[in-house]
Amino acid sequence: MPTPAAAPAPSPEPVVEHFAAQVVPRPKAGSSRGAGRGLSYVGSLTPELFVPTLARPVRAKLRWLAADTQVMPHSHPWAQVAISTTGVIRLTVNHGTYIVPPSRALWIPPGVEHAVTMVEDADLRTLYFHQPRGRCGPGALGGDGAGPSLRGEDDSAAWRQCRVLEVSDLLRSLVREMPTTPDGGPALTPAERLREQHLSALIRDELARAAAVKLGVDLPQDKRLRHLCEAVLADPTRHETLADWAQDTGASPRTVARLFRSELGSTFTQWRQQVILAKAVSLAAGRMPMGQIAAELGYSPSAFSAMVRKSVGQPPGRFLGQQQPGHGSA
Repeated sequence: MPTPAAAPAPSPEPVVEHFAAQVVPRPKAGSSRGAGRGLSYVGSLTPELFVPTLARPVRAKLRWLAADTQVMPHSHPWAQVAISTTGVIRLTVNHGTYIVPPSRALWIPPGVEHAVTMVEDADLRTLYFHQPRGRCGPGALGGDGAGPSLRGEDDSAAWRQCRVLEVSDLLRSLVREMPTTPDGGPALTPAERLREQHLSALIRDELARAAAVKLGVDLPQDKRLRHLCEAVLADPTRHETLADWAQDTGASPRTVARLFRSELGSTFTQWRQQVILAKAVSLAAGRMPMGQIAAELGYSPSAFSAMVRKSVGQPPGRFLGQQQPGHGSA
């Protein structure tokens, strides 16, 4: 479904063809949140004032945005990490969508077009990373590809695609401490520049160490299937069967099932389970108890726990960001 047009803002970013950005979930019946509201759109938040360089390889910016606000599709020639220390955000690329609660961060490689939607009121913190030619990752250093790297991970193919990463308490604190003054603003003092260098090095090291988490939901190109997938993302518990979901697509359940296999490489049930996991993460970010999350998504507590463990190989408490690695097995 097409995204409303927005006037382009002056920017050094490359011009790209925009994809259809993800819809915001509809509130359930009886809920006052978002009632009668659609998305409000903003531009790409002046990235040209925070360009990372070899001298300042990590730049940070901060903007508070209200729920149901979407940063329009755009891309950068540098890498980016999106993180919110309060509130849940959703980031959509051409081939999928990612739920990012405060316990996670999303790595976005250079040149990948993306739109960011505020699921809740959120302080959107963006880190931009200088990437030498031919190299990609938080550990990439050197203006010409020379110089040291962090554990050799900068050239890994894993960093050339979007990755949801666990956020340690240290990483969250480091991000909060990074200066967010744009170019053209008050110049940093020598002491402030040195502190930024130290913070940047620690941030890159923490990101290189961070464990990746499967929180992405693949999206198709076929318009009929895309319409169905967006409806499931908006309210994954509205229907149980594929036949019910397929009614509004103009295609038979058999055709829709074939499209899931050919476009997404999975069955509808497998794909919808990923949506439910993403929804669970969003609910958990609001400190909803585990039993209530399970009920909200149509599971008993034991069935929900078993589904999470089977799907992601982690106990629900850790997957949902409610416990740190190495703690109990809630």
